[in-house]
Amino acid sequence: MKFITTIEELQQSIKKHKKSQQSIGFVPTMGFLHEGHLKLLSVARQQNDILILSIFVNPLQFGENEDFDSYPRNMERDARLAEEAGADYIFAPSVSEMYENEPSVTVRVEKRTNVLCGKSRIGHFDGVATVLTKLFNLVQPDRAYFGMKDAQQAAVVSGLISDFHFPIELVPVETVREDDGLAKSSRNVYLNDSERMQAPHLYKALQAGKEMILKGEKSPASIIKFVSEYISEHTDGIIDYAEIYTYPELEELRVRKGRGILAIAVKFTKARLIDNITFELK
Repeated sequence: MKFITTIEELQQSIKKHKKSQQSIGFVPTMGFLHEGHLKLLSVARQQNDILILSIFVNPLQFGENEDFDSYPRNMERDARLAEEAGADYIFAPSVSEMYENEPSVTVRVEKRTNVLCGKSRIGHFDGVATVLTKLFNLVQPDRAYFGMKDAQQAAVVSGLISDFHFPIELVPVETVREDDGLAKSSRNVYLNDSERMQAPHLYKALQAGKEMILKGEKSPASIIKFVSEYISEHTDGIIDYAEIYTYPELEELRVRKGRGILAIAVKFTKARLIDNITFELK
């Protein structure tokens, strides 16, 4: 595995692999790798000749109340895990390497951001889209891998790839879960013992809501009411949101056709957990 920190060296390596017509799989991250990232790497490793992992804590996607400086970092551990997962390259540029000067052009996301977590993170997805535009141009991947745990991010990336005509296949990877169904997250360690026992009910609520949908319930409000009441009855968490939309458009579900998503965010004492489940309507 090769560790790269400069754009020039990355471009030289990419040029070599493109000349050899080797397929490139790309997993963009902000580091501090967990099992969700490792799943992305595993799937990408199986599907490509070359596997590139980027580790870059992107300042453009942090809001005023989000501390960029305190974001967890452990490059030595990340490098070990990436090598074990079969990565060929880690691209870990500095902020000054990625943003040598104040950007004269950034990307603004117009759709898919005014719902779910995007409602309270104004400008976050603009920062995500801007850095991914840079990374996609640098890495030139054939496939890019994103976890469905953050389904809104995957939806935004889908729009970015489509609108800008990037010749990239977006590969969504299903959420990695504990044996009891809880979505794996670095935030789970902040749950106390009682909350950890309650947390699997979030996925159970989603599963029950999906079953209602597939059995013919046509009222999104009724489904959301049921899911919210289930969570309130089985956990001490405070519901931030429970919402249903089309996917990946993240628009109001008006007709019973196509793909949709049921998503939740629940606040516990020291952790805010998100989860979702998708469904197909025919």
